[in-house]
Amino acid sequence: MKLILSDKPINIEIKKDDIKFIDLSSLKITNCIGCLDCWTKTPGKCIIRDDAVRIYPDIAKSNTLLYISRIKYGCYDTVMKTMLERAIPIQQAFIRIVSGETHHIQRNVAPKHATIIAYGDISEEEKKIFKNLISRNSLNMMFENYNIIFAKELQLEKIVNDVVAKWEA
Repeated sequence: MKLILSDKPINIEIKKDDIKFIDLSSLKITNCIGCLDCWTKTPGKCIIRDDAVRIYPDIAKSNTLLYISRIKYGCYDTVMKTMLERAIPIQQAFIRIVSGETHHIQRNVAPKHATIIAYGDISEEEKKIFKNLISRNSLNMMFENYNIIFAKELQLEKIVNDVVAKWEA
C-alpha cells in the first residue's frame, strides 16, 4: 500500500487502488497526552478516540510513503507533527541502539520507501535542521530509504503529481 499524508488539501489524480490520500487538515487529531497506555495498558492502541486511530495503522502497513508538510522552524508543521506523534502505538516500549543513539523497536511495521515534500519559505538553516530530523526519524519509522524535496508552495501540486505518476508507472 502507498500512503500520502498531507497537511493541506491537494488536487491530485490517483489512478491506482493501492494509493491512499489523507488530508490531515480535514480530520480531528488531538495531541498525544503522553500517558503511554498504547505501550502498557492497550499495546498498539491509543486510548484517544479520534481520527488518528484510523490513520496510524495505515502508516504501519504502508510500504511507500509521501509526507507533505509546511516546514516551521526546521520541523513539520503542527498537523503533521501531531499525527506522527500520535502514531507512537506502532512502536513498542522497547528501544535499540543504532549508531550510538536510542531508537524504538517497531510493532509489525512494513519497511518503507519515503518521500517527504517540505514546503514553504525555508531557510538554509531550517533545511539543515529538517534533514537531521528526518535522518533520525527514519530509524524509528522504518524508512529503508527516503528522499526530501524542498519546494515553494506554488510548486507543490506539480511535485506531488510527479511523485504519484512515478508510483503509477
